[in-house]
Amino acid sequence: MTTLSPENSLSARWSASFILVKRKPPIDKTEWDAFFDENGLLAKSRDSICVNILERGLHPLVRTEAWKFLTGYYSWQSSQDERLTVDSTRRKNYEALCEMYGKIQPLLENLHRNFMETRNNIAYDIQKLYDKDHLGNVLIDKKRLEKILLLSYVCNTQAEYQQGFHEMVMLFQLMVEHDHETFWLFQFFLQKTEHSCVINIGVGKNLDMLNDLIDFLDPVFAEHLRGRGAGTVRSLFPWFCFCFQRAFKSFEDVWRLWEVLLTGKPCRNFQVLVAYSMLQMVREQVLQESMTRDDIILACNNLIDLDADVLISAACLIYAELIQRDAPQPLKDFFL
Repeated sequence: MTTLSPENSLSARWSASFILVKRKPPIDKTEWDAFFDENGLLAKSRDSICVNILERGLHPLVRTEAWKFLTGYYSWQSSQDERLTVDSTRRKNYEALCEMYGKIQPLLENLHRNFMETRNNIAYDIQKLYDKDHLGNVLIDKKRLEKILLLSYVCNTQAEYQQGFHEMVMLFQLMVEHDHETFWLFQFFLQKTEHSCVINIGVGKNLDMLNDLIDFLDPVFAEHLRGRGAGTVRSLFPWFCFCFQRAFKSFEDVWRLWEVLLTGKPCRNFQVLVAYSMLQMVREQVLQESMTRDDIILACNNLIDLDADVLISAACLIYAELIQRDAPQPLKDFFL
């Protein structure tokens, strides 16, 4: 396991207080299949599977199927035959939505200014994506990606398109084979994480709770952020909108964190503990240099190439500390 060095902006206090225990191998195909009986019904408790995912993660060969359970694409109570029916239904529903969109697209283009603006934003964001790996192999189909994002925008009235969605859909497209799977996994992911990554629904609440958490666990740092660092926490909203994906060294690390968020383990709203742990990485530098807001934001933006296991473990330690102390009721309600 790669550990983070001081050069990666880890504070001395954070690194000294935390020793990462190397996790066991991720859940592989043999073990995943053993979770189900001969009819494909779950033979192990959902809770124990989620705890295993938190502690160990998923092997790439089981991630696609496991995420269908974690997002709600499949019911945990379903049989194998029922899941085949669900997949067929989702494919047909996606095709029907595509047909509907094709019919109303001219109307949207002529009558809805927001649609044209959103379509231009999506096209602009997608063009910035790297669609090939370092060997020149094509990773994603940008046309398919654009279609899924536009369809999602038209069908989703609550979570309108926001910057970052194009990168989320790209990661789902890399994970699954078919467009209907990409579309529905993204929809269910948004529903599961709407209070962490959808800016007009939950990001503000996350930032409020992050402020409260800093006040409770680190009053010295909180005082600095209220003074010279005023406005810092509110400016961290991209962490939540992008679901932290830009902080990691690989797609595997992004998937690793996201699948933990989807388990709901070790607690609700774990994303805020992740953000707190990331802030702790720059804490000593901020205080020693008496940084102001802009410099703090720059230091936070420089938190890249992180290891998901290190960050998850750090956030779990924060959770352990939180439950051992008499937290204010708003924090208890949010996490516990």
